[in-house]
Amino acid sequence: MQDRLPHEKGFHVSWDQLHRDARALAWRLDGHGPDNGNWKAVVAITRGGMAPAMIVARELDIRTVDTISVKSYNHQTQADPKVIKFPDMALVGDGTGVLIVDDLVDTGRTLEVVRAHMPKAHVATVYAKPQGRNQVDSFITEVSQDTWIFFPWDMALQYVQPYRGVD
Repeated sequence: MQDRLPHEKGFHVSWDQLHRDARALAWRLDGHGPDNGNWKAVVAITRGGMAPAMIVARELDIRTVDTISVKSYNHQTQADPKVIKFPDMALVGDGTGVLIVDDLVDTGRTLEVVRAHMPKAHVATVYAKPQGRNQVDSFITEVSQDTWIFFPWDMALQYVQPYRGVD
């Protein structure tokens, strides 16, 4: 019997695909900031939001980038979200003109915590699941709630045995 993935459905995202999807997110956000279409800052939700936030900030020429660290997973088990590092709150204030970027919204619980601190920010994720969609203002790709997304920073290349045969 073959070992199965940790979840019934797996969606594997390569670095190339993440880059394309994050650029698509930037294109969707371009010109929609409150300052003549511009955004004043990007706040990445660590750790998964850092790579897409970097790409969005580059594409939209946003030079002010900060992070908010929210721990809500222990490996693949979701727990109560807890902020362990805040951005410069004097800069981000209530979130007006700020883009909050994350890789994924799952249940939305992490974003609820983040939105409580920056309620007027625009929240953008690359991927979204139905249960958390109401916490996101913009996203690129929706996946089913029971899909586990394997991000490139979680993966390593290795040999995979064929389904049939050995050569």
